[in-house]
Amino acid sequence: MARLINSAFVVEKFIEGERTNEAELLERMQKGEFLLGVDGAGELEASVYVEVRGARGYFGMLAVDSERQGAGLGRRMVEAAEQYCREKRCAAMDLTVLSLRPELLPIYRKLGYVESGVEEFRPSRPLKPGIVCHCIVMSKEL
Repeated sequence: MARLINSAFVVEKFIEGERTNEAELLERMQKGEFLLGVDGAGELEASVYVEVRGARGYFGMLAVDSERQGAGLGRRMVEAAEQYCREKRCAAMDLTVLSLRPELLPIYRKLGYVESGVEEFRPSRPLKPGIVCHCIVMSKEL
């Protein structure tokens, strides 16, 4: 799973090193779940992290295999995360988009998310020198 996520986030050249590793994924699994998308042969093609935070759900680390992007897998993974949180009785879903990834905002808007705030970015790896970043919170009523 770390290989898939790191491959999907390789465009984030503003962070030193890889996006995640096995230890970080195991730590996340203590608070939430990873939903996995597999093909007919059982090969991992997509994943998304989902966490219940009281009456709100959160998803992040959405990753789709680079050879399978553009086929609607990302949208289906978001829908699966939303359904997971509905089943846990969440009233809304949140996600964060890094300010350095503005191309993602229209994608999430198409899925019904709207900007609802900003947060400090707390990267697990250092940002490259001179880079400034914050998180844009997007939300959707479930």
